Amino acid sequence: MRRLRRAALVALSPLVLAGCIAGPELEQYSAPDAGFATVSVRTAETIGKQTVWAQNKDEAEALAGRVHALVHKKTIGADTAVQIALLNNKGLQAAYADLGLSAAEAWQQTMLPNPTVSIGFFGITNPELGAYRSIEGLIAANILAMATQPHRVGMADARFRQAQLTAVLETLRLATETRKAWIDAVAAFETTVYFNQAEDAADAASELALQLGESGAMSKGNQAREHAFYAELTGQQAQARLAARLAKERLTRLMGLWGADVEYYVPDYLPPLPASLARKTAIEAEALRRRVDLQIAMLELEAVARTYRLTEATRYLTDFEIIGGFESERELGEDGRTETVTTPQVELEFVIPIFDSGKARMRKGELAYMRAANMLAERAVNVRSEARSAYTAYTATYDIARHYQDNVLPLRIEIEEQSLLTYNGMITNTFELLADTRAKINTILQAVNARREFWLADTNLSAAIYGGGGDAGAGAGGTTALADSGGGH
Repeated sequence: MRRLRRAALVALSPLVLAGCIAGPELEQYSAPDAGFATVSVRTAETIGKQTVWAQNKDEAEALAGRVHALVHKKTIGADTAVQIALLNNKGLQAAYADLGLSAAEAWQQTMLPNPTVSIGFFGITNPELGAYRSIEGLIAANILAMATQPHRVGMADARFRQAQLTAVLETLRLATETRKAWIDAVAAFETTVYFNQAEDAADAASELALQLGESGAMSKGNQAREHAFYAELTGQQAQARLAARLAKERLTRLMGLWGADVEYYVPDYLPPLPASLARKTAIEAEALRRRVDLQIAMLELEAVARTYRLTEATRYLTDFEIIGGFESERELGEDGRTETVTTPQVELEFVIPIFDSGKARMRKGELAYMRAANMLAERAVNVRSEARSAYTAYTATYDIARHYQDNVLPLRIEIEEQSLLTYNGMITNTFELLADTRAKINTILQAVNARREFWLADTNLSAAIYGGGGDAGAGAGGTTALADSGGGH
């Protein structure tokens, strides 16, 4: 019986050890919102906005009510648009679910594989011994899984921390895209305002040309030029209105709005330029310290290193099991009575590495580590370049927008004012006045585009420092201009 107890203890020892793996390490993976505190804190520190992970119907309905109060029939600013997107975008909620899956995987790795229990009955048709002749019970546990568990938990933890930063990166990406979509939408609506003004001037010129043509004071060619300009401008105005509606619709998608919540407004004009720029004297160092995607690449290298160490630990033995149990056999004695003999059993099972020595797996591990290391190095180089490009675009677009605002526009306004004075003095004609008005509106449209480019560059600069952006350069929007006038007299 002493041998039987010893065999049972050997077989059950993995179960006892598995039951001891608990505590704070387990709690950080098993919590319903495991890892989300990191996402929430990093988001608040970076962009000053709140993000929420809704995990049931009540929480989702509460968020929907909050979003409705923020947006329904309201004129929303860029900060409000970003906040709505972080609360309401379903793709972001899916990214947070990926974080939960990573936590569940790490939780799973804290547990050892369940032991295998087998019970066998033999000689069940023996009428002399009753129901069976012998019974065998075995418990099999994977000793190698227990020995390598710290490696597997470390790997899962690295992936879990990586998933947290991936969720942060996805949050920042959505915030960046939403802010840029808001800028595009407002700039598009501001453009339509000035196209409306230009259309009024073109309409007046076309009507005047028609009247002069009827009196014989203007040739048909010059009349056609004014009519063509008005017709082209009408087409451009329709294109501008379409662009504004589509830009607003993209913003709506990013904010995850539908139904009555799509009844909201954006301002008609972009914010004015700031009085001064934020000076960044160590933009590369700041980006290297704060970029979330670079931190994800670092964790990828750590996870690959842990995987390589696990491969090293299991190079020769990929499976090692201990099997303990007993065999109880009944026999008929000389006196005809049934006697039972119980025998303890202990077995070891492992794979003999005759054909697979583990060299191929080791080589794969080495190459995976080298790949991750080179990708990290490349990411660091790119982060430096993106930070420099973003800051260059930030300062250059500000100078361009300021040039239009301080130099070009005042000159166009003065030209129009002088044209009005000479027109009142009957020195210049109506068409020259309208041409100067069109030129001023055209300059205003260029100034609007320059201001839009600056605000996009400002958003890209933040993305280049913290992560979550695409191209760190200036916005790709082209300059919107009026149709070329065919002239007047």
